[in-house]
Amino acid sequence: MKYMSVADVEEKLEQADYITSREIATVVFLASVTKKPILVEGPAGVGKTELAKAVARSLSLELIRLQCYEGLDESKALYEWEYAKQLLYTQMVKEKISDVIAGARSLGDAVEKIASQEDAFFSERFIQPRPLLQAISSDETVVLLIDEVDKSDPEFEAFLLELLSDFQVSIPELGTKKAKNIPFVVLTSNNYRDMSDALKRRCIHIYIDYPQRELEMRIVKLKIPGIGERLTAELVDAIRKIRELDLKKRPCISETLDWARSLIALQVEELSSEVLVETLNMICKYKADSDMVKVNIANIVN
Repeated sequence: MKYMSVADVEEKLEQADYITSREIATVVFLASVTKKPILVEGPAGVGKTELAKAVARSLSLELIRLQCYEGLDESKALYEWEYAKQLLYTQMVKEKISDVIAGARSLGDAVEKIASQEDAFFSERFIQPRPLLQAISSDETVVLLIDEVDKSDPEFEAFLLELLSDFQVSIPELGTKKAKNIPFVVLTSNNYRDMSDALKRRCIHIYIDYPQRELEMRIVKLKIPGIGERLTAELVDAIRKIRELDLKKRPCISETLDWARSLIALQVEELSSEVLVETLNMICKYKADSDMVKVNIANIVN
């Protein structure tokens, strides 16, 4: 399955429970056609990770996720050697060592004979593939999500350049592994640090901000069927006014949805100042933010 047009992207993503803008749909379509990765930047909680998941669902592709963090290195992202398995095999075949070194005239000659067999222990049967190797080794096209790449070290970002340029990786013991199928790559960043120009050149860039009012209302109604039109409008308008305050953490779409579910559970049909105060913990994650909302509550709920 593939995307046939920008409109097709919008339709398929909506069927996968992801409401998107025309701009985002265009980027997804171009990425699918050009085989270029997408670098998605924006505040936490605006749907960057969910976009990759929705692409995978909409195209019926496997999602392979690499969660980035400080200190992430190649062994965690690419592959690891299964040393315990290698040792077990060594113990099982140790009686064959005498056959291998038979005829050796010296210790050095014996070592050379043993070294000639090292491919038996540095082969794919002893590799534990991690997300990056899994993605390029897959027999089918997959969606590769490199999540929160901005939390990784610049050295790891540099390592990614080979993968994103040629979709191949180098394994010293095995040589270069080229992708069987070029994955659909989505990188996300919360702007923890700036990404390098070299990385950005290899990607189609998109910035996802908090959605416009109409789009956020569509998202709420899609995710929470049965919610009333009036309540949807009132809570979205309130959330948008809260985001305008100088908060430590502005409420994102996930908080909007959590709040909407809470109001439905409480059988609220109309938003009021009292209801907002009672359910404020669903929106604000810091006491200072809650206090600021309470101070401005008259401007938030009319």
